[in-house]
Amino acid sequence: MGKLSPVTPVIHSGAEIVNSQFGAWCEVGALSRVINSTFEDYAYCDRIADIANTTVGKFSNIAAMTRIGPTDHPFANAAQHHFLYRSSYYWDDVTDDPTFFAARAARRTTLGADCWIGHGAIIKPEVTVGIGAIVASGAVVTKDVGPFMIVAGCPATPIRARFSQDVIDRLLALAWWEWSHDALRTALEDFRSLKAEAFLEKYEA
Repeated sequence: MGKLSPVTPVIHSGAEIVNSQFGAWCEVGALSRVINSTFEDYAYCDRIADIANTTVGKFSNIAAMTRIGPTDHPFANAAQHHFLYRSSYYWDDVTDDPTFFAARAARRTTLGADCWIGHGAIIKPEVTVGIGAIVASGAVVTKDVGPFMIVAGCPATPIRARFSQDVIDRLLALAWWEWSHDALRTALEDFRSLKAEAFLEKYEA
């Protein structure tokens, strides 16, 4: 793979992109599907990720075989099958149901900056995963996840916060994910070598 670009996302082989936008330095893994979504700067997903109706925050880390914002079926109706809304697939004299598709697209999922979504995780529609949170592999997230919280299980429940509340508050105030590309490069060695609290001590104003 070549270097990532500030202008054009790197879209790997077989990926399907529909009605989606990408910021700088973004990447979509092979055979992934991204529909009606926005990737903010530096966000990426690994192979075979299925992402719909989602705002993917800056620096979001999405592992392989994840499902984010999975679409739903009309389970309150007599039938659940997609002949109800993809009707043109079955009959020549009827169109698809625009109201159903509009309602589906409106159920947005939001991933906060620098969150990490583990392999095989599922994030349901209308859920927000907070800045810096971790969703464990295989978790099914049905409720909002707070900033810097680690969740796991089915349904996902909080395990612990990554840091103390003091460090979390200070990281949120520092908001390094809003730094310029050049500022990130300048601080790269400290990102690599310093733990969060030492990093804060060096870079807090």
